[in-house]
Amino acid sequence: MPVNSAKHIYDTIIAPGEQKVLKLPIGSLPTGTPIKIPVYVFNGKEKGPTVLLQGGLHGDEINGVETCKRMLVNEYFTNIKKGCVIVIPLLNVYGFIHFSRELPDGKDVNRSFPGSKSGSLAGRIAYYHTHEILPHVDFGIDFHTGGAMRSNFPQIRYTPNCSKSKKLAKIFNAPIQFESTLIKKSFRATAEKKETPILIFEGGESMRFDELSINEGIQGALRVLVKHGMIDTHSLAIENKNKTVVLTDRKWLRARKGGIFTSHIHNGGAIEKDQVLGYITDAYGNRSTVIKAPFDGYVFCINNHPLVNQGDALFHIGKK
Repeated sequence: MPVNSAKHIYDTIIAPGEQKVLKLPIGSLPTGTPIKIPVYVFNGKEKGPTVLLQGGLHGDEINGVETCKRMLVNEYFTNIKKGCVIVIPLLNVYGFIHFSRELPDGKDVNRSFPGSKSGSLAGRIAYYHTHEILPHVDFGIDFHTGGAMRSNFPQIRYTPNCSKSKKLAKIFNAPIQFESTLIKKSFRATAEKKETPILIFEGGESMRFDELSINEGIQGALRVLVKHGMIDTHSLAIENKNKTVVLTDRKWLRARKGGIFTSHIHNGGAIEKDQVLGYITDAYGNRSTVIKAPFDGYVFCINNHPLVNQGDALFHIGKK
């Protein structure tokens, strides 16, 4: 079998058959405490693809951090047969320690790619990722959650008109999957320019663990690695009962009025046209607004905040 190549990331060389943890320097806190991003590299002896598994691009999306952490703790990558696995459990360290999606200056790392070495903190994180990590990657999985108390049912989003990412999505086999357009200056858009397909896994909501989403994320990632011959067949990778729903059209249902919102459906479930999905009432019970399904389909995101303003997103729904 062809021998794998060494990986030279920042100031560290990871030879074939080696496992190392390196730390990318980003900056420091106002106290002078240095901030570095831990990067775990598992380089197999035989030639194969290099896969990136990443969490915490948004600091408050802790499900992705936990997903990557559990895979490391359970040593799923210790005996990589071929290729290389790069794991970044927590990319946005600043946001994480501030319980925030963004950096302290309000910037979003996922709107700052490809970044700048001398720019803002978000730009510096993006720069080091773009220049030190991304050049090695053949494809990746980026773990996210819903924000602002919106909970996403486990789902995979892949790039339109990209056969590679669509194929990866099929292998991952999340309960729900659909095409998602690229966002300017996002990590996925920058990777796409380098012809590196990135799957976006969404599951759960910010600052709250969701076991279903964490487990679906782990199982999907292992299925991808098994399919590419990088690890031996794993029980979690074959115990898959998902019948993936592929959505072709999506729509946000928004609050027509402000008030107290209650949902009457389960996330991830099928819905029928004109089905009552929830209600918005005032604080005194004098007014009630019904939210109905506009078509047959599925709900894959629900707003869990009981207080909503006019125009707030309540349900993300789609159809085949």
